Amino acid sequence: MQHKGDETVLTLIEEFLIARTTRKPSPHTLAAYRRDLLAIARLVAEDPDASLPLATLPIGALTARALRAAFARFAAPRAAASIYRAWSTWNSFFAFLVADGVVAGNPMPAVDKPTVPLPSPKPLRGEETPEQLLQAVARDDRRQRHPWPERDLAVLALALCAGLRLSELLSLRVGSLAGRPGERRVEVAGKGGKPRVIPIEPELDAVVNGYLESRRRRFGARSVRRDSVLLVDRFGEPLRRGGLQYLVESCYRRAGITDRVPRGAQLHALRHTFATRLAEDGASASEIMRLLGHATLTTSQNYIDVTAGQQRAAVRANRTNRALGRLYPAEPG
Repeated sequence: MQHKGDETVLTLIEEFLIARTTRKPSPHTLAAYRRDLLAIARLVAEDPDASLPLATLPIGALTARALRAAFARFAAPRAAASIYRAWSTWNSFFAFLVADGVVAGNPMPAVDKPTVPLPSPKPLRGEETPEQLLQAVARDDRRQRHPWPERDLAVLALALCAGLRLSELLSLRVGSLAGRPGERRVEVAGKGGKPRVIPIEPELDAVVNGYLESRRRRFGARSVRRDSVLLVDRFGEPLRRGGLQYLVESCYRRAGITDRVPRGAQLHALRHTFATRLAEDGASASEIMRLLGHATLTTSQNYIDVTAGQQRAAVRANRTNRALGRLYPAEPG
């Protein structure tokens, strides 16, 4: 009979990943878990003190000392965010093993991890940019090969007015929009399958209904049943990740605002614009947290902090303040 401490790391990694699938992570997230777990396990196996084939590496070989050495080698060519992500994955892995009775304790607290600052929000730049984007996309542009302004406008409006992530948009069904007039809402399956409900105003409701009516004309009444995927391509098939990303990028180009989209943000810039405007209009961190489905209040507070910094920068740039500064120079410190 195999002793628990002799079970192979690779076997336990697969058990952990199978257990994680119940949380409905994206394929990208699962691939990142596997990559980080295998990278560290491989470094432990290659260490001269262990010198074992990765396929037979026992869980008992993953001591705090071995993990510290492996993480030190792992960290050398990588950014702090990558190291922190790997540390968090291994911490979750050992928490799973402890709960399953495979190991007695979690050695990860003995392994140093970098402090990674929260990423700054990346909303669209320019006060009127969101409105310009919506107006441009709402027009029927005959230069497009397959124009569908009602669908494109619905995508942008759901991201800008409900703050939905890309994965959340793709998972929406026609029946995800529910409620009586005046109490309409969109029901979202967020990260890890965690549900949340976002109130929607009549304007957004009208945009989505306009899209569904255009879809009914294109593909028939059966295409808009409650259990149908909400967002579809020009053939009536469910939009996929790459197709949705391309759609949003093409909307930016059509509106002529590509220079106002933060690098690397794309669709997420719309969600960040939603959150930033909530903060600018006085929403609390807890309200932003609930509406955006953040895991922690700290992430939501980041939007308020950034907004406060932007307001102070605007005041500092005021020409009257600069003139006053020439008359009465501020004392250093």
